[in-house]
Amino acid sequence: MVKPYNNNESKKYEVRAMFDNIARNYDFLNHFLSFGIDILWRKRLIRTLKKYRPKSILDIATGTGDLAIMAIKTGADNILGVDISTQMIEVGNQKIKKRSLDQKVRLTEGDAESLNFEDESFDAAMVAFGVRNFEDLEKGLFEINRVLKPNAPFCVLEFSKPQHFPVKQLYGFYSYYLLPKIGRLISNDKRAYTYLPESISEFPHGDGFLEILKKCNFENTRLKRLSFGIATLYIGEKVCAEKQ
Repeated sequence: MVKPYNNNESKKYEVRAMFDNIARNYDFLNHFLSFGIDILWRKRLIRTLKKYRPKSILDIATGTGDLAIMAIKTGADNILGVDISTQMIEVGNQKIKKRSLDQKVRLTEGDAESLNFEDESFDAAMVAFGVRNFEDLEKGLFEINRVLKPNAPFCVLEFSKPQHFPVKQLYGFYSYYLLPKIGRLISNDKRAYTYLPESISEFPHGDGFLEILKKCNFENTRLKRLSFGIATLYIGEKVCAEKQ
């Protein structure tokens, strides 16, 4: 199991510590290191989710709330973001308050693998660049499934590994050599942006992740590769109780 610091602590503990460390620079680094393409990827997820017309959305591993804020464009009345990092939530809530969006968007501390919500509470759920950080991937996905209403959509945006020349080679050089150096310089965290490509490499992307979604009671699963396979959008729907 890849962990941010590879200490004797649990992955969950280390992930929380890592994001607490980089919270103040997180938004800038996200957009700078991805050349702003991450914004386009999030917009693609929101356009997909909008087709379902959800009224309540759960954003897991919300970070500083960028995706939760963007989800207002779906027309949802209630958007709730949860994250294990207190510092990330604090930064996100400052953004929400500054934009006067707190009537529709709320962020709170929470663990994706133990969500404090009743069964079938949400019309939709989403995760952007967060499932890689789950300590127990299947446990987290089953828990997300539990709090979704029957047939509700679940959208996952995650990094993946390009397979074709020359994107594969360029991506490898950038993610393993340039990105860690730039991230370390700006964030002052020696491991955070080394952990990023390591966790991407370990993640079961593509059809492998679709199979895991099916195992966790999602159906109609499909994927859309973005930017030559640098990221992938996964979509699934909660299986109705009578089908389980």
